[in-house]
Amino acid sequence: MADDLLKEFDPFDIFDAEAARLDRYFSGLDDEGWRRPSRCAGWSVRDVLAHLAGEELYNHACLDGNVQDLLARLAREGVNGFHDFNEWSVRQRRPMPVEAVLEEWREQNGDTRRRMRELGADHLIDTMAGPYPVGSQAFHYDSEYATHADDVGAPVTDEEIEGRTLWRVEVGRFALAEQGADVQVEQTADSIWVYADGVSATLSYPEFAEVTVGRLPAGHGLDPRLAERLRCLA
Repeated sequence: MADDLLKEFDPFDIFDAEAARLDRYFSGLDDEGWRRPSRCAGWSVRDVLAHLAGEELYNHACLDGNVQDLLARLAREGVNGFHDFNEWSVRQRRPMPVEAVLEEWREQNGDTRRRMRELGADHLIDTMAGPYPVGSQAFHYDSEYATHADDVGAPVTDEEIEGRTLWRVEVGRFALAEQGADVQVEQTADSIWVYADGVSATLSYPEFAEVTVGRLPAGHGLDPRLAERLRCLA
């Protein structure tokens, strides 16, 4: 079962840890730091913060049970799909003082994390895909926050690296299983073997975590067919 992959991890503790990492990093930035390009094509570090702040509109709609109302409202404004929503969220906040965007994100995300923890992992909330367990949704947020922390260069201590990589690997495997991805994945003590379309490869744990979120560096050499099959998280 896909859920068995994550039974050793607390999604809410991870969410808190990754949010705290981003908050510490954002809090120490100067003007030059905010303008620095992120790993997200076309987005600065400030834009990543704006994306995270804007995303809370969807997160709260999930918790409030009015996702379809939100989608209808966005459609009336010409915003269709997640890509449009992300770009719209960033554009909406570019005229704002960065301190205001940071405070918006802190407050709204803090509320999201508190409410999700209070509901508990098994409670179902509204999502674009229909009713979905809070714990599983939190794991998706965990992956996104860790990915964006790496996108902007938020520090990870030596003591955190191994545990953080392990849960990211398992969230990737969970997402692939959940989606019924047509790729074979076998985990060993120190690597991940993958196979699809007659092509196989052996990846380190960090490489596997990166390919599941579409962040393998250019020129890595992984067959594009495998990279496409393994991309399963935002």
